[in-house]
Amino acid sequence: MAEPLVTYHGVPVLVLDADGPPIATVQDALDLLVSSSYAGADLVAVPAGRFDDSFYDLSSGLAGEILQKLANYRLRLAVVGDISHHLRASKALPDLVRESNRGRDVWFVPDLGELIARLGR
Repeated sequence: MAEPLVTYHGVPVLVLDADGPPIATVQDALDLLVSSSYAGADLVAVPAGRFDDSFYDLSSGLAGEILQKLANYRLRLAVVGDISHHLRASKALPDLVRESNRGRDVWFVPDLGELIARLGR
């Protein structure tokens, strides 16, 4: 089944299914970029569990590479779901989440409702 493209407050959002393939490499992220761009999305909402644990371990460099690719392709990202166990296990991740949530390109939100509310602001 294709991922749904929906519009919230004028923003086309590709909402990925939680049961989809994991995002464990930069190539996985590039594949996601291609499909999201093809679908016409400005923002992709990715369930937190789709990201491999190495994404949340900032020392792996995976998050940095993926976020850079998203920026290069001008695609916004919302990581949707509970990442509290990753936040507790890291000193750097809470800073990344806090700084990202202050901007408009990458957000970490607990649920789709919060994402919709943020898009409305």
